[in-house]
Amino acid sequence: MTVRTRSAMAVFAISALAFTSACAEGNQGAPAAPSGSSGAAAPSAEPFKPPTITVGTADDSKGPAVEPEGVVKGGTVTMMDRDDFSHMDPAQLYVNTETNFSLLINRGLTGYKRVAKGDYKLVGDLATDAGTASDGGKTWTFTLKDGVKWQDGTPITSEDVKWSMERTFASFVTQGPTYIQQWLTEVDHKKAYQGPYDGKRLDNIETPDDKTIVYKFKTPHADANYAFAMGGYGIVPKAKDTKEKYDKEPFSSGPYIIKSHVVDKTIDLERNPNWDPATDPIRGAYPDKWHLEFGQEALQITDRLMADAGADQTAFTFYATVPPERLQQVLGDQSLAGRLLKSPSPYGNYYYFNLDRMKDIKVRQAINHAWPSKQIQQVMGGPQAAALPTTILNENTTVGYEPYDLFGKTTKPEGDVEKAKQLLAESGNPTPTIVYAYNQTPVQEQVTVVIKNALEKAGIKVVAKPLDRKTYYDSIGKIENEFDLYWGGWGADWPSGSTVMPVIFGPVADGAPNYSHLKDEALTKEMEEIMAMTDIDAQNKAWMALDKKIQETITPLVVAENRIANTLHGSKVGGVEIDPQQWVVPPNQIFVKQ
Repeated sequence: MTVRTRSAMAVFAISALAFTSACAEGNQGAPAAPSGSSGAAAPSAEPFKPPTITVGTADDSKGPAVEPEGVVKGGTVTMMDRDDFSHMDPAQLYVNTETNFSLLINRGLTGYKRVAKGDYKLVGDLATDAGTASDGGKTWTFTLKDGVKWQDGTPITSEDVKWSMERTFASFVTQGPTYIQQWLTEVDHKKAYQGPYDGKRLDNIETPDDKTIVYKFKTPHADANYAFAMGGYGIVPKAKDTKEKYDKEPFSSGPYIIKSHVVDKTIDLERNPNWDPATDPIRGAYPDKWHLEFGQEALQITDRLMADAGADQTAFTFYATVPPERLQQVLGDQSLAGRLLKSPSPYGNYYYFNLDRMKDIKVRQAINHAWPSKQIQQVMGGPQAAALPTTILNENTTVGYEPYDLFGKTTKPEGDVEKAKQLLAESGNPTPTIVYAYNQTPVQEQVTVVIKNALEKAGIKVVAKPLDRKTYYDSIGKIENEFDLYWGGWGADWPSGSTVMPVIFGPVADGAPNYSHLKDEALTKEMEEIMAMTDIDAQNKAWMALDKKIQETITPLVVAENRIANTLHGSKVGGVEIDPQQWVVPPNQIFVKQ
């Protein structure tokens, strides 16, 4: 879902890239610009189908997890990736790779149960169900399951759950989501409350007994049970809370415990004897041991997985995708087809207009019509490496998604120069000059040439401004920047427009993800009204309608091309899939074939 975390943002790291959001500046960080690759037609590409996500029942929330076909229990699996995890304390988790790893050692009130491929249910994890809303969605009540324990065998209690939320307000917590904290207090939540360590507690989190936890929000939140499923809201035992130190030595509620950790090199996990699969509908925990290796670049990982020799047969990767140097070879090799995973990005990628400078909507619409989507797609590696979305919200992860195509990207993906010229003639500046800032990577250099050529055919002069990749988001994040157009990404923290629209069109400030600087009181009011809806289906429909309305009446951005992940795994690893929400391979179904 970049390398910096923000209140409504999750960072999604992928291969040599990192995306921030809820996860695409897109899950804790600043997203890099899209990367390219070259490829041929996949030998046996299975068509992607957007996931189905529904709210499960109490029965759905019972364990054990649904077993993948051919599952075998036992053995050791190896996971290879580039980077070690910066954080293990649930309160500090927002990057998708970190929250993905946390599934092995942490549990929360709710989570996502895989029922079948592409079919997920939001269920109770530690809770008996996905929660009960009352008072119009202001109050949410959860009951803990019998038999849920910490790694030392002590029971997980409602006091642990309350303490876990309260400690997210502490000053040492600098990462992680902040939705629930703000719903309990105010937007500047750390000003309202500084955590439980001085003896002060939050009155609007109630624990009437050891099994019951009640959250009382200031306003309705019909989708709060989705928020509780975020890794950043995992549970920490009050008795074992070591504050800052907990980030390096977490106490497990999940199926594994950390046996050893050599920073930036390896992590080894072994079974948690006090985890009971009968209480867990989410995690299969089939291998006896996990061995994680870090410091491996995408090319090195791909070559090892292609060779599929020795111990690498039982290896896979959370997020390293096939790099450009190998994509054509991998896609064209029929022998690799059974070990190749493909999935489009769940994040939204955009070219933002700086509305402080780009004031004429006719010019902004002209750029949208002239946009060379097809040509950019080819630079990035063709249809196997990038898709051409037409909406702000991502069709692959938005519940209630409804397509529209205002600017003819489907019928004229190469751009409509004549339509663009017509709009420019109707504008206040028929021969505009714009400054296009871009992330200075080899692929983006090529993309910039394509954009410049296409827009200049329509009569728009483009001044290209390369930016250092390390400080790219710092540069475009300044309100007083000198650019008219630039790329940025964002991803939903859960499948709802409420974690996208109010963020990318939210507060305007240095570093905030409202890169278009869109300030519209009517829009802000409408978003607040949608967020207050108690009917989740009506809310999802309203977000989709607002998506189209924003592009029709304001046009603050160009919808960009969307990356498609291509990932290999070893021949003796089963249960391997790319999670369509997080865009990483989850550990829950992984098993070692005999």
